[in-house]
Amino acid sequence: MTVPVFLSQNLDGAELILDGPEGRHAASVRRLRAGERIDLTDGAGAVAECVVREALKDALRLDVISRHEIEAPRQRLVVVQGLPKGDRGELAVEMMTEAGVDVIVPWAASRSITQWKGDKVAKALGRWRATAREAGKQARRFHLPEVTEPASTTDVEALLAAAELGLVLHEEAHDPLSGVTLPPGGDIVMIVGPEGGVSDEELGKFTAAKAVPVLLGPTVLRTSTAGVAAAAVLLTRTGRW
Repeated sequence: MTVPVFLSQNLDGAELILDGPEGRHAASVRRLRAGERIDLTDGAGAVAECVVREALKDALRLDVISRHEIEAPRQRLVVVQGLPKGDRGELAVEMMTEAGVDVIVPWAASRSITQWKGDKVAKALGRWRATAREAGKQARRFHLPEVTEPASTTDVEALLAAAELGLVLHEEAHDPLSGVTLPPGGDIVMIVGPEGGVSDEELGKFTAAKAVPVLLGPTVLRTSTAGVAAAAVLLTRTGRW
């Protein structure tokens, strides 16, 4: 059985207590018992390999058997996700997290049906971050992806200008994503439009910021699945898969 992963900011010492929501889930939902293995991580690369010494009502008492650090990828994949409608945003975040995307940027595109405004911002962003957290644990990621604050089109232009390579998925592009020359290092920023796609005005601004329009394939994917499909192509080509 795959060793389960739980988040904890306290990884110091030969004995640890996993409590709070994570401990409650481990003890009450997963029903982990003495002698079973679990891994704790801070989500930033630190890992403590542990054995359950004692299962309490809503916590675990653990013995640490080893510690190590997982190095962060030197080349980050940043996906700018146009806000989808309904719960498709969480689906996109879940799949991209499982695939290995390093940074997810919610983008309020001009054609986004959903717009985060007022009280919706904190709630929606909280859902995306919680989804990334849970998906990261499920995928045994010891570096959780960053889900940034919502970005405007101007913010995305700045991201592209600072990136080593910027890409825009676009159905009218001529160059396939699989054939683009990738840099040896630095951030790769990829833009995924919402249901209505990237507008001509946005595309013009992004190409002016040195982004390259690329075609993902012969079929049109939903915005919630385009990001993970494109990430799979890039992660394979960069050698991370």
